[in-house]
Amino acid sequence: MSTGRNLITTPLTADFLRGHLDVEVTAHGLLPHRLPARARRQIPDDRLAVAEAQPSGVRLAFRTSATTIDLDTLPTKRVYAGFPPPPDGVYDLRDDGLLTAQATVPGGNLRTITDMQTQTAHLTPGPAGTAHFTDLPAGEKNIEIWLPHAEITEVIALRTNAPVTPAPDTGRRVWLHHGSSISHGSNAVFPSTIWPALAASAGDVELVNLGFGGSALADPFTARAMRDTPADLISVKLGINIVNTDAMRLRAFAPAVHGFLDTIREGHPTTPLLLISPILCPTHENTPGPLMPDLSSGTLKYKATGDPAETAAGRLTLTIIRDVLADIVEQRSAEDPHLHHLDGLDLYGDTDHDQFPLPDALHPSPEGHQRIAENFAKLAFADNGPFAATTS
Repeated sequence: MSTGRNLITTPLTADFLRGHLDVEVTAHGLLPHRLPARARRQIPDDRLAVAEAQPSGVRLAFRTSATTIDLDTLPTKRVYAGFPPPPDGVYDLRDDGLLTAQATVPGGNLRTITDMQTQTAHLTPGPAGTAHFTDLPAGEKNIEIWLPHAEITEVIALRTNAPVTPAPDTGRRVWLHHGSSISHGSNAVFPSTIWPALAASAGDVELVNLGFGGSALADPFTARAMRDTPADLISVKLGINIVNTDAMRLRAFAPAVHGFLDTIREGHPTTPLLLISPILCPTHENTPGPLMPDLSSGTLKYKATGDPAETAAGRLTLTIIRDVLADIVEQRSAEDPHLHHLDGLDLYGDTDHDQFPLPDALHPSPEGHQRIAENFAKLAFADNGPFAATTS
């Protein structure tokens, strides 16, 4: 069918999506999920339920000669009570891998969080909208539209001035990554410039991003999802959420990590598997959690509230966690030569922090995301790195 602008409407199917693990059919269209339905039924809190439904790393991929593209979506945006609403999420259009256009969708549902600690919220319904892309280059091209990484996004339809077909398989290796809000993209402005997306581009791989804000907690259901997801390369970045939620003591942490890795290995016995420790976060280097919001400066920052003396009783800090993760890889490597370790301080350490401080004392700036991606690409995708092109 066509619209008043003589555009062809293409209903969207799962064949158009990349970087997701599941698709839910809603009253409006398709809602991509980053955890499968079985895992979602085991989620214990709204924080993770919202995070996994935010399409960080998820993109539409299709081939077309269109010069005008409209994408109809219903976003669900998040705002904290008492704070101004954030800017509308950005849709990045990439033409054969190059960022060539951006758009936003105003309106949509609004999820107002009334308690930052419990994530208690109420939902105000709103209308669907359209991301408009015009004056695109003529000729056949491979288009990716990266969905906003911090807005739940139901995709409804594509409207274009030329036919579209789902993109063919690229043949590139699939990189399956799990991490915290830093991997999810906190403080990044654009969805294709979160650090895993930048690193995937540098490594010429297809990203499946299981970075979940506040929820890299060695959950067994996440490990099972990774076990069951086809992948050529796998990485797991753990630590910061264990500390800032004060979720575990030392006695529980190491066995939990072993169990997480054991589960992944059930489905990927020889796949290159990279265990990454936390990047520098001065707030938690030597001070345990829990983490609390700090508004004393007039802007949202975070501070650790634990007692460093209690590390003797097993409370965790980032310094302790880095040692534990390095020891785990050393213990397992004799029987698992495809398991590797990457110290998070090599991704973002003191020098990086001096140049690009954490704006809220927890998450990197857009420049910090760029730096982490550059360092990851140099260390992981290098010829002698664990994700080298000759690795399978």
